[in-house]
Amino acid sequence: MVYDLIDRVFSRPVSMPSDTFLVTASTKAGIDQVLDSYRAGKTCSREGFLPHISDYIKEKLSITGGSYHISAACASSTAAIAKGASLIKSGRCDSVLVCCFDLVTEFVFSGFCSLQAMSPLPCTPFDKNRKGMSIGEGAAYLLMMSPEKAKELNKKSMGDLLGWAVSNDATHITRPDQDGKGLSLAIEQALFEAGLDADDISAVCAHGTGTFYNDSMELASYRDVFNNRVLPVFSIKGAIGHTLGAAGGIEAAVSLKCLKENSVPPTVGFKEPEDGAEGLVSSKVCKADVSYILSTNSGFTGVNAVIILGKGAES
Repeated sequence: MVYDLIDRVFSRPVSMPSDTFLVTASTKAGIDQVLDSYRAGKTCSREGFLPHISDYIKEKLSITGGSYHISAACASSTAAIAKGASLIKSGRCDSVLVCCFDLVTEFVFSGFCSLQAMSPLPCTPFDKNRKGMSIGEGAAYLLMMSPEKAKELNKKSMGDLLGWAVSNDATHITRPDQDGKGLSLAIEQALFEAGLDADDISAVCAHGTGTFYNDSMELASYRDVFNNRVLPVFSIKGAIGHTLGAAGGIEAAVSLKCLKENSVPPTVGFKEPEDGAEGLVSSKVCKADVSYILSTNSGFTGVNAVIILGKGAES
């Protein structure tokens, strides 16, 4: 049940200003409760829908700011982080909580099976013999503040969100544009927002689902943006599966850890590189000077969301 998942995420007290703005992200949220109600011949209660989930989180954390929910397929939480950054930059608020979550449900599993996107074995991102994706579930939260608010509250920074962007391929309802131009556009816009050049990026936390179309599209985009430069590219989905609307938030948290540790994690399951992945993707930990990480997610309808993270003052 999605509420049990949220309770586990916030099992420890979280300190934040009472007027913190909440941005939630999920692909299907309480679909488990909707299905149960349907099978029981009942009308689904309010608890199965997004407004109640947002209200539940706000009540649990005793925050009174406004709220948005973003459902942008598998780019949902990265788009939510971008939205939170925009709210702070515009001065509309100085504290934003991004909470992302998704469960493995029969509805979601059946949907991906009908598209023949599922692998019979654990997924192997960027491997030439990849068979498809593996579904995971999870949740994460990230508390974002303006530098002034963080200083006022004596909050230590885990990292800085420097650039962000969202784009759309506008080519197909499920399959990404194979030349990766939509993703490239989002990356270039995020670099512009951050005031960085492509050569400044130390590593890429890729969407890396293990499906044929996604992985090849991403590699095409990285070759385009980075002009065939060799830099570490990794996907964590071989280790934890594709957590759907929670993927970008979890990957942002992992990227912040990479910045702190000057380390790039392995791509679990990777053995034989897909064309274009040679020298980029590795099954081993890479120790390097990691100053800026690009994190990307893409989803159905051709949506692409990108953020750029840098070391914070306390990192």
